[in-house]
Amino acid sequence: MKVLRTPDERFAGLADFPFAPHYSEVVDGDGTKLRVHHVDEGPRGAPVALLMHGEPSWAYLYRKIIPPLVANGHRVIAPDLIGFGRSDKPAARTDYTYERHVAWMSAWLTQLDLKNITLFCQDWGGLIGLRLVAAFPERFAAVIVANTGLPVGTGWSEGFNNWLQFSQNVPQMPIGGILTGGCARDLTDAERAAYDAPFPDESYKEGAREFPKLVPITPEHGSVAENKAAWEVLARFKKPFVTAFSDGDAVTKGGEAVFQERVPGAKGQPHVTLHGGHFLQEDSPAEIAALIDRVAKAAR
Repeated sequence: MKVLRTPDERFAGLADFPFAPHYSEVVDGDGTKLRVHHVDEGPRGAPVALLMHGEPSWAYLYRKIIPPLVANGHRVIAPDLIGFGRSDKPAARTDYTYERHVAWMSAWLTQLDLKNITLFCQDWGGLIGLRLVAAFPERFAAVIVANTGLPVGTGWSEGFNNWLQFSQNVPQMPIGGILTGGCARDLTDAERAAYDAPFPDESYKEGAREFPKLVPITPEHGSVAENKAAWEVLARFKKPFVTAFSDGDAVTKGGEAVFQERVPGAKGQPHVTLHGGHFLQEDSPAEIAALIDRVAKAAR
């Protein structure tokens, strides 16, 4: 497997992102070593707030959420998925599969031996993060899902189809522009540049290109069986499970209903609808930080 690594200088002087990088190494099934980056702030012995991003963002998405959580005593960890942020980027699109991503992040999670976790996950952070919950339910104290899903081949929204067609046909993938288009507010030039930073050129974007195709929206897609098995675990998950979808995301609109109906831990929880587009972390960071703080403390 050929692996690309974004030069460190691409991340120098990013707006509102003072966090030191931390790195781990996972080994793919073919023996390739891959470096995974994560932010790790706050007291090491504290309960963990695990913040998982999706497509095509990175841990920068959580820059306004990390400080208030740290101030409230949480250890905050925000990884970059393989192919994104400061993590390594396999060069071939065929190197990216749903199951590989789950395996990579499973290895990362167990290597760090994270426990007593409150997970906040959005977009592919949920598709992968919820598989981690299903694989290691004992490590998680609570879950908050936002603008995400765990699809099992039963269809897709018009919003998702529009995104799929765009992502596969646009000649150059405008990462910063995609983030701006998915927010209710306009990102600044510096913020758009920070989202572009991990990708010096199109060759670094193969993961970003491939992710939309990997969402198991038809019975023929890979990972349908694995996601169904994960749902069986979630259907027995009685720890706090909170939905926090936004009011302006055409891709995942209404997606909270299945979680509220099928996950026992969702009963009686303080579910919220937050203001924002698909990337609601950019639109409602203070509200998200306060929600994570409340849910995590209630789960202790």
